[in-house]
Amino acid sequence: MIAVGRIGRLFGTDGGVMITLYAAFPDDISNEEPLFVIVDELAVPLFISSFERRGQSGAVVHFDDIDTEYRAEHYLLGREIFIAEDDDDDDDEFYMQDLIGFKVKVGKLTGELTDYYDSEANPLFEISIDGKEHLIPAQEEFIAHIDFERREIKFVLPDGLLEL
Repeated sequence: MIAVGRIGRLFGTDGGVMITLYAAFPDDISNEEPLFVIVDELAVPLFISSFERRGQSGAVVHFDDIDTEYRAEHYLLGREIFIAEDDDDDDDEFYMQDLIGFKVKVGKLTGELTDYYDSEANPLFEISIDGKEHLIPAQEEFIAHIDFERREIKFVLPDGLLEL
């Protein structure tokens, strides 16, 4: 995420705000791409309903769903705004079978991802822990972290899924 401005003050009573634009603010802002503010360490998307430049480094902006002075004041004022970084390269893409051979961590247990069974209904990983093979669903919600440099995967599995 790239910081592109700061929300300074209210503009009118319908949720509009004045934004100080940083040099990184794009010249061709689109209503289809959201701006973001950070709330409780989470990036919250804000879609622009109207945008009007005011000089070189200012703008009056109205966001969808921020339609009152109260909402703008309590949720936006003083916050920095961000845009998503442009990811033209597809470095984040990989195939599940690329994970074969990765070290596996499940809680305190360690092992190896030994195979991947592709199926539309139920894709599965085969992992080997202490010489015993286990099949676990290849579902995003069970993968806590993948470290491609270290070739490690950390799984978080529901109790009882892994019988030892």
